[in-house]
Amino acid sequence: MEQLICKNLKLGYENITLAEDLSFSVEKGDYLCIVGENGAGKSTLMRTLLRLQKPLAGTIEYNDNLTASSIGYLPQQTIIQKDFPASVYEVVLSGCQNSLGWHLFYSKEDRAKVLKNMERLGITDYAKRCYRELSGGQQQRVLLARALCATEKMLLLDEPVAGLDPLVTNEMYELIDKLNGEGITVIMISHDIACSVKYAKHVLHLGNEFFFGTVEDYRHSPAGSKYLEGGGHHH
Repeated sequence: MEQLICKNLKLGYENITLAEDLSFSVEKGDYLCIVGENGAGKSTLMRTLLRLQKPLAGTIEYNDNLTASSIGYLPQQTIIQKDFPASVYEVVLSGCQNSLGWHLFYSKEDRAKVLKNMERLGITDYAKRCYRELSGGQQQRVLLARALCATEKMLLLDEPVAGLDPLVTNEMYELIDKLNGEGITVIMISHDIACSVKYAKHVLHLGNEFFFGTVEDYRHSPAGSKYLEGGGHHH
């Protein structure tokens, strides 16, 4: 089943077009990697899918009872986030806010969800610790647990391994792969193309050369072969 269908999207701001004529769809359980040059509109696309920004043209259709607010989102980490003075439990709990609407208190279900997702990501022991005291990899797990509290359907991850060391990076990819195996659709922006193609099912390449299709086809496409030959690290 298609959860998300984008037709002829044009992305950008009033006088700057970053990408246009983007048409692609995402199936339930898919793992889509979004790659491409800096400034090609990758983060803008994510914000547009989340309805945080309007497309300049084109349409986005949600199916399978998916709405923009029932998508889990892990934004690029900023310095401010890293210094967040809350406990791990509070950070994860804040992911339930999407479902709150006007209720400003959390339900028993919300709290159960928090515990389940902390367990899922192996961070139960950190519940009372201060978020800012954690390592980068631990923080990313906390933010991933937070995103999961908003959804059982789809995760949008914007460079979830940026700045992590190789070992932790590997663990993070394995973890995301496991969640995808549990039926959660994953859409991930990544600058690490070699790793992306190891895990992803589909690739959306934005920038000078547009590509949307399977990982296998991407390997043989002009965009893919050029990028993968370069070792996959293209900043």
